[in-house]
Amino acid sequence: MTAVLRDTWVIARRDLTHWRQQPWGVVINTLFPVMIALMFGGLFGGAIGEGYFDYLMPGMFALTMFFGVEATMTAVSSDAQKGVTDRFRSLPMSSGGVVAGRCLADMMGSVLGLVVMAIAGMLLGWGWHNGMLQALAAFALLLWLRFALLWVGIFLGLTVKGPESVSMVQILVWPIGFLSGIFVDPATMPSWLGVIAQWNPLSATAAAARDLFGNPGAITGSREIILAIAWPLLLTAVFLPLSVRKYRSLGG
Repeated sequence: MTAVLRDTWVIARRDLTHWRQQPWGVVINTLFPVMIALMFGGLFGGAIGEGYFDYLMPGMFALTMFFGVEATMTAVSSDAQKGVTDRFRSLPMSSGGVVAGRCLADMMGSVLGLVVMAIAGMLLGWGWHNGMLQALAAFALLLWLRFALLWVGIFLGLTVKGPESVSMVQILVWPIGFLSGIFVDPATMPSWLGVIAQWNPLSATAAAARDLFGNPGAITGSREIILAIAWPLLLTAVFLPLSVRKYRSLGG
């Protein structure tokens, strides 16, 4: 166990060092969701009415967690193509520690991104109304979603081959993210589309966050919170072992 923890920190520190040496990538990835929030808040806010930012921001928090799949996948795929992953495999390092190190570093980046988004939201007039404990629970659910999606990104990064495959997967991020309850209530969509949007894991986390924050559009009840816990649990149970197994099989 000590060796796994040591290897996890070695990989995480390597990624954090890269971010310090190339800060512009981190800045752009952190501020991009803020730009999306400003753009969609300006586009839809006037049509939907006052208080739209209060509805929008919990969804944007969930979308920020989802955008991390792309960054994780690209970084893992780049390491594999450059032979960095093969060098790790040739060293006496735990395979679980290598992928967990990537996960730890990206979770640190996700916390930073969530803090920046929360500050931007408060500057735009968003806030929580149910107390600090429930707000912290909402942020915990958002990071729980990010943790699960990290393993999806790691698995995809180890699986896809070449920049063309990476680009194809990146394109899918947008329709999956937008076909949800992030920007508008699924009840306003055509019935078949609303059903798909309601079962999107992003919708469950966004709805649960609105409920805990006390923001407009919240649906009182435990269903959304249960789904916000269950979806990431299912994704983690599937993609965490797949990621470790895929790493071990590389080059085999």
